[in-house]
Amino acid sequence: MKALNLGILAHVDAGKTSLTERLLYAAGVIDAVGSVDDGSTQTDSLALERQRGITIKSAVVSFALGDLTVNLIDTPGHPDFIAEVERVLGVLDGAVLVVSAVEGVQAQTRILMRTLQRLRIPTLIFVNKIDRAGARYESLVQELRAKLSPEVVAMGATSNLGTATASFTPHQAPEGLVELLAEHDERLLAAYVEDENALSDDALRAGLAEQTRRAVVHPVYFGSAISGAGVEALIGGIRELLPAPEGDPRAPVAGSVFKVERGAAGEKVAYVRMFSGEVRTRDRLRFRGDQEAKVTAISVFDGGTTRTRASVAAGQIGKLWGLAEVRIGDRIAGGCVDESGRKASAGGREAFFAPPTLETVVLPAKASDRGNLQSALSQLAEQDPLINLRQDDVRQETSVSLYGEVQKEVIQTTLATEYGLDVDFRETTTIHIERIDGEGAAVEFNKVDPNPFLATVGLRVEPASPGQGVDFALEVELGSMPYAFIKAVEETVRETLQQGLRGWEIPDARVVMTHSGYSARQSHAHAVFDKSMSSTAGDFRLLTPLVLTTALRQAGTTVHEPMHRFQLELPTDTVRGVLSALAKLRAIPRVPALDTSTSVLEGEIPAAAVYQLEQQLPALTRGEGVLESAFKRYQPVTGAVPRRERTDHDPLNRREYLLHVLRRV
Repeated sequence: MKALNLGILAHVDAGKTSLTERLLYAAGVIDAVGSVDDGSTQTDSLALERQRGITIKSAVVSFALGDLTVNLIDTPGHPDFIAEVERVLGVLDGAVLVVSAVEGVQAQTRILMRTLQRLRIPTLIFVNKIDRAGARYESLVQELRAKLSPEVVAMGATSNLGTATASFTPHQAPEGLVELLAEHDERLLAAYVEDENALSDDALRAGLAEQTRRAVVHPVYFGSAISGAGVEALIGGIRELLPAPEGDPRAPVAGSVFKVERGAAGEKVAYVRMFSGEVRTRDRLRFRGDQEAKVTAISVFDGGTTRTRASVAAGQIGKLWGLAEVRIGDRIAGGCVDESGRKASAGGREAFFAPPTLETVVLPAKASDRGNLQSALSQLAEQDPLINLRQDDVRQETSVSLYGEVQKEVIQTTLATEYGLDVDFRETTTIHIERIDGEGAAVEFNKVDPNPFLATVGLRVEPASPGQGVDFALEVELGSMPYAFIKAVEETVRETLQQGLRGWEIPDARVVMTHSGYSARQSHAHAVFDKSMSSTAGDFRLLTPLVLTTALRQAGTTVHEPMHRFQLELPTDTVRGVLSALAKLRAIPRVPALDTSTSVLEGEIPAAAVYQLEQQLPALTRGEGVLESAFKRYQPVTGAVPRRERTDHDPLNRREYLLHVLRRV
């Protein structure tokens, strides 16, 4: 049986969870359609999801459409949970993007569509809520073409829009289909030019399926998840137009972990999309290069639930037990894995969303809960790596990264309900970064003052292009000292760059090891290992921060703040007031596109000011302004340079650093 891994994506409140319920009902998986408002849906299982009526965690449910098994993944629509969406995109064969017939294309809809197009994920569009007052058809199709993609085609016609009897009638050869397909197919174009009537409906449907699977064209269906109107037509489109690739179960094992959760007994459970091969219970899997573990149990999604199975094969999604050290994004294999072991497996796609630009400190209500809080947050970070914990051992505090304020509530509620921990938060602050200005170098030699460690380390730091990451290179011979010592230097370099000269991460840098040396372990007869006379990896770990920060001081760094690009649609008569507000928020607007009634403002705004703009916008635009914003780039900070408190024994203060680490040694 073929399997199709299908994502349901939308702006919050467009109705994608309701559509999921309707699809399950149509497939016979459930006897009644659940309600988001009543908290009775299949995929919103968290208490907070049911309480707020929004999806927070992605959920998988399976159903059959004839000989096709669909693994349907319901994803969050709220921008604060974009990381959940990111992890799903890499394992999808196709997607359904849900748009409201009343609200139309919204900010998050555009972000999702741009990402789907960039990753070339075949996408159908379902316009929901045609039974609601204010539902649109022709103007909405034009809006889809203008704001999402010009390559959309309405797959039928609607009637009784905005009423309880609203319906959708699919057409075998929709209006404008020939012209649209001919733009991307020279043979179709030639046949169309020669004779407009030469193309049969079957030929057009075959061309539509081929171009949809290449993510060139996006068919649009109208309907209502509540009444069921148009859903059968959508199901037909899923079966006919989206690809269901057949992976080879006899090929080497290759899969991607896109979700991790804890089971009833606290054990780690990995959600894995299989691209090839077959994993059986008791198989040993490799991931992240040198990690290896034995699969102790497997369950596969089937018929609206999960069933215990002896194996999970190519094309399927399974839950695997026994992989205690696995993380989201890991590639799994039965044999050897390439040393990087990063992100999606072969056959998957690498998605990218901007990192979170906000952070806050989580504080336990009771000081005695500090240890339990750290453990609980570590488990939450396993499920969402972009939470990105930052432990301050000096102040005994933990920071978490955020996309928005709603995440605070989710973390707070989760800690209270699942771990019994009451917590508070400090004020949310913006995450800055540091970039290296020039080149700097430093070296400290073994047994030469003022170096108290039995190690020689020389490092040169250079700027790197944004997005390049940290590149560690050697100008010393690999065999000049034990590899464990070189590895200790590299690991400590990466760790030290998490806090630059002003406490912010340096994400992009080239670091070259220029000098190395060590005191060899005593090897003559009857000698006892003497740590005070022989080098250890610890000597290199403790010396490296001093050398690296000296080189950074010589190179210099500049603090950068995150900037969001924004687009504002607003009444033309409110433009002047909004421009004034943008100036106060340090935004950089471009020349506005003015129209008679509605105008568009675009530009860039500091990430720290986005929330303020969201709060001011309703009053500035009579509630009619629509804001879309997304991370764009980092730019140098103007004015007072923000500093971040360090979480280590500051190597920039050599005396205090040595006082702490030597006492520890």
